[in-house]
Amino acid sequence: MQRRRVLASLTAMAIAPSASVRAQAWPSKPITMYVPFPAGGPADMFGRILARGMSVQLAQQVVVENKSGLGGVTGVDAIAKAAPDGYTIGMNSAGPSSIAPFILPRMPFQDRELVLLTPIALVQEVIAVTAKLPMTTLPDLIAHAKANPGKVNYGSSGTGSITHLAGELFKTAAGIDIVHVPYRGAAPAVQDLLAGQVQMTVLDVSVLLPHIRTGAVRALAVTSKIRSSLLPDVPTTAEVGLPGVLSDNWYGLAAPAGVPKDILDRIHAAAVAVLKTKEVVAPMTEQGAVIRPMTPAEYTAFVQLEREKWAPVVKASGARIE
Repeated sequence: MQRRRVLASLTAMAIAPSASVRAQAWPSKPITMYVPFPAGGPADMFGRILARGMSVQLAQQVVVENKSGLGGVTGVDAIAKAAPDGYTIGMNSAGPSSIAPFILPRMPFQDRELVLLTPIALVQEVIAVTAKLPMTTLPDLIAHAKANPGKVNYGSSGTGSITHLAGELFKTAAGIDIVHVPYRGAAPAVQDLLAGQVQMTVLDVSVLLPHIRTGAVRALAVTSKIRSSLLPDVPTTAEVGLPGVLSDNWYGLAAPAGVPKDILDRIHAAAVAVLKTKEVVAPMTEQGAVIRPMTPAEYTAFVQLEREKWAPVVKASGARIE
């Protein structure tokens, strides 16, 4: 009987693939990368740049699939609920990861269902208005909003997104009554800003830069501690009297919990390697991004600090998704 048990154990060991064998076999088919915002926005742009680089690193195609909705929460939920086999990864960002937990009465996914791998890009944001309005400074906009309470609309990339909360932070700090108009991503918000359907927005510098350069959109202030290198003549919010209005967006890489560690290590290593190549660094920095790869532990700690930052802002604004 003892001999049979030993033989059975040896047979099982021979049949079961070791971690190293499993890692070598992966990836044997294309990998899907969920982007939780529509095509054409900053998350989509950064995701596609990263996917191209990772396709080379992993010698397997990484295919971007856009899954937008609920300020990015829908897409991140899709990552969390995907099969933990290493063939589905995706992007998370400030909205769904650091803000939505305080706005939604119930998150569709739990932290334990998601593995945070590394940031992809940190991006400054800018308060901007359509060129159809006459104001050229942030104090001008504030004065206009105070003279016309409830008549200035601001577009965001979705309820619960960082662009939504940045607008609420500005609203509270300036003591003005402006109306939030949520969109399913940054791209449609910009379209309506250009058309004058909404008067202002707070979005990533990279999103608005082409339209600022053409004069269709007017940048009033950067919501960061320092000026943007892409908009050196635009003051920070602190420089125009609103030092508490700070909002830097960020995008990162995540995977479903349960993916074998050896495969997670390969995904992380591939992403970090890509984020150090000039083919990726150059186009991202040209869009105002700061590239700062982290270990999964460092990234998890970073997201926790972001939550601690935004929790009181959400409470003060009263923002909720019922």
